[in-house]
Amino acid sequence: MKLDKETKGAWVIHHSRKIISDTSAPAEYSVLDEAGKAAELLMRLGETEEATLNKQEVAAIAQSAKLNPRTELPHYLGLLKERRLIDAAGEEIRVIGVTTRSVLSHAADIFDDGLPGSHEVAAIELGEMASQSPIALFDAKEYIGDTYKMTSSDVSDFLRRASEIGFIDQEGDDPSSILLFNGNLFKKDAVAKAAKVLSSLSPSEQISLGDLTDQLNKTGCLYAEHCEKVLGQQLFEKLKAAGVVEVNTVSNELGDHAFVTLPGAFHKFVNPLVDDTFDMAKALVSALSYGMQLRSSSQGRILSFDWILNALINGRTIGPATAIGADYRVLEQNRVVQLIPSGQGRFKMKLLKKEVGELALQVLKRGNANADSIQVPPSAPMTGYQGPEYARERTRKRQSQPSKRHTHDILSTLRSQRGI
Repeated sequence: MKLDKETKGAWVIHHSRKIISDTSAPAEYSVLDEAGKAAELLMRLGETEEATLNKQEVAAIAQSAKLNPRTELPHYLGLLKERRLIDAAGEEIRVIGVTTRSVLSHAADIFDDGLPGSHEVAAIELGEMASQSPIALFDAKEYIGDTYKMTSSDVSDFLRRASEIGFIDQEGDDPSSILLFNGNLFKKDAVAKAAKVLSSLSPSEQISLGDLTDQLNKTGCLYAEHCEKVLGQQLFEKLKAAGVVEVNTVSNELGDHAFVTLPGAFHKFVNPLVDDTFDMAKALVSALSYGMQLRSSSQGRILSFDWILNALINGRTIGPATAIGADYRVLEQNRVVQLIPSGQGRFKMKLLKKEVGELALQVLKRGNANADSIQVPPSAPMTGYQGPEYARERTRKRQSQPSKRHTHDILSTLRSQRGI
């Protein structure tokens, strides 16, 4: 299967993030691990325009990318310098202007130049296949074995590890009916696939999902508690596990607060697998949604998202406001925005990655995603963000009932359809 550089790079990032959580995977998939970490670092170092950073800033960025500043950072800086993506000058590092697509192309090049093993190349192709349509385990074994010249036992071991690491998910209780898929399944041809899902649901479930879909199309983003009330807990859990809906989680001292979007929310404008591989636009959407809460005007309550995003996209610095310093810390750590102290606990904010702001604006403009339409938790600083894949994995791990009660019925429906 021939993939363009950007799509291949997106799968490098996806797989490398899964590798981190498995202690033995970095050694097994060393080229994937290296290429993914290099791309993660480059994305955080860079801005839309060329950037200059001091060594203290670079070390902090490395930590946000989960790299050891003493042992790993020098290697990855050296790798990026060899590829002329950064330049070290004295105590400073200059970084070329970057976009998500350019970083993904570099990730693909680093992966290819690292001479990956056949199992690493197979993992990339398997990820792409499982995102297009659910694959029967038997078919996957036959294809991987024939394409990559693996023995039957090697293929079985490869697919077992691919599932353990998280490159793919397995769904089904009977070995003869096990299906393989991943969390990107509903990012491609989302409208057609969502329509097929309805046929696997009961009449009452169809009505509930149709109602929620209409609300999300109008609003762009809804608080998860509201979505669970509309769908019921069991259906909501099933849809999360399959990736039919996406849950973005923001955190503060009061706990975790989840917002729901549709995978297709980004699909209308861009390739969702490629253009928001790093979840930065989703994080910005979540932060803005979080900021549209019942703050006093003196704190900088957001009444409408479009004025703030248009100002940032046009290069203006907004603020000062107390809320900016509280609600955008996570975006600052990922170098999506820059926060500038302005005295008396207030901050100004500048957008560093223009494309992220543009994508967030496009998603939110689909509907009336403003303070009156998004009901969110009490005011408190936003201290963390977890993307949709995190929520989907947690949902699948805590499922204990037979698979047929959860996602297998949805996947079987998609599997039986042609032309998707």
